[in-house]
Amino acid sequence: MRTTILFGGSNKERLVSVATAQALQQALPEADLWFWDVEDNVHVVPAQQLAEHARPFEDEFKPGTSGKPLALALDQAKAEGRVLVLGLHGGRAENGELQVMCESRGVPFTGSGSASSHLAFDKIAAKRFAALGGVTPPDNIALDNLDAAFAEYGRLIAKPSRDGSSYGLIFVNARQDLVAVRNAAKTEEYVIEPFIAGVEATCGVLEKSDGSLMSLPPIEIIPGEGNFDYAAKYLLKSTQEICPGRFTPEVTATLKEHAMRAHRAMSCTGYSRSDFIVSAKGLVYLETNTLPGLTKSSLYPKALKAEGIAFVDFLRDLIVLAGRRAGK
Repeated sequence: MRTTILFGGSNKERLVSVATAQALQQALPEADLWFWDVEDNVHVVPAQQLAEHARPFEDEFKPGTSGKPLALALDQAKAEGRVLVLGLHGGRAENGELQVMCESRGVPFTGSGSASSHLAFDKIAAKRFAALGGVTPPDNIALDNLDAAFAEYGRLIAKPSRDGSSYGLIFVNARQDLVAVRNAAKTEEYVIEPFIAGVEATCGVLEKSDGSLMSLPPIEIIPGEGNFDYAAKYLLKSTQEICPGRFTPEVTATLKEHAMRAHRAMSCTGYSRSDFIVSAKGLVYLETNTLPGLTKSSLYPKALKAEGIAFVDFLRDLIVLAGRRAGK
């Protein structure tokens, strides 16, 4: 199989995707690079051009070459026996649409399949399935009940139902913030929840090449400006991500177990990362990412390193699993 890193995409997380692709290319220098642009075309990219893109979290990547429609690129991947390493995040790259396009052609790709991806990407559905799998998510608040919920809880949090990298995150700390939530909900579906005080944590799950599952060391997150939004994740140097997190052995074990439960509840494959709040009343599940960031500053690679797993070995195992699932 020819290894091809597919990155970019047509959604807001395409900037993060370019940074992920840079890390992937360093680990897999033999891989071809395909960039998926906002017009739904795929471009072949020289390795040097990707490496020299200096500010991926802030500046758009422009391939400067002619491309071909995504569907035709996937037909080519099938004809040439390629396996796609998905350096993609969010939108159609993570909601199952790209995955079903690959599955229908028999093109191997890393990460979860179309059904699992679609489920996990919908935060409301993911919470429901995770709860059935034995974890505890926060309550959902209907938009019509926003004022009453704010009066009851004092603080709320709202986020797009189908988006990642903390885009569109709204912290409702005052009545004027309710206006921002209502305005945002006019353009896309929002998840609204009570604000839960506690320590932010995340925990990865890894499927090894033999099919067995393991949880990685949980990470403790201390946002630089108090909120773990896009800027705190990728731009602020003051954000602290402590791995392994400074949790008690009991909390660490529970985080690992609940991340595994969420992974299994949504039938994820390859790898996933689930986010939690460690609150005074126990562990609260937030969401599961089926294509978490793999940039040099991302959480999942930090957990791999803490576990003693080389990034390149992780990727090569994902490629083996992808080929096996596609029957190659």
